[in-house]
Amino acid sequence: MGKWNDTDEPLAYLITFRTYGTWLAGDERGSIDRFHNKYRSPRAESNIIREQRQTEKLKSEPFVMDVRARRAVRQAIEEVCQYREWALYARNVRTNHAHVVIAAVASSDRVLGDLKAYATRRLREKGCWDHTHSPWVDKGSKRNLWNSDHISAAVNYVITGQGEDLPEFD
Repeated sequence: MGKWNDTDEPLAYLITFRTYGTWLAGDERGSIDRFHNKYRSPRAESNIIREQRQTEKLKSEPFVMDVRARRAVRQAIEEVCQYREWALYARNVRTNHAHVVIAAVASSDRVLGDLKAYATRRLREKGCWDHTHSPWVDKGSKRNLWNSDHISAAVNYVITGQGEDLPEFD
């Protein structure tokens, strides 16, 4: 195990944010809700009626990112890290979510908010998102990484744990 960080601040974060409408409550993969939101606890079970209700509430079609959108989000992540002087260890932008391992002198809430804001702006600039609502779900996953082993494991997960690389064409 890597040397423990003796401060009460994490060394880095593993941030994950998902695109709008691509994993709704009731989904067959399970979902997280206020009753199923503890580390390593089971997800809420699949519920077709719940998923249908969530689908009916959508303001637009679910947002599945094509190659242009993924490229725009990658650029936005790099831009915010450069501007804020945050260390970007790894990033992987998929069709329906993005993972980022980042060291920042900021709260995980701030990091997640800035990543989503920069990505939204870039998506709009590139013509990949034209709705008034956000292309992202309201929340996201924010995991604290307390030592070098945690950072290495998170980087490995982001780079190699997401399946095959996505093609750069659509």
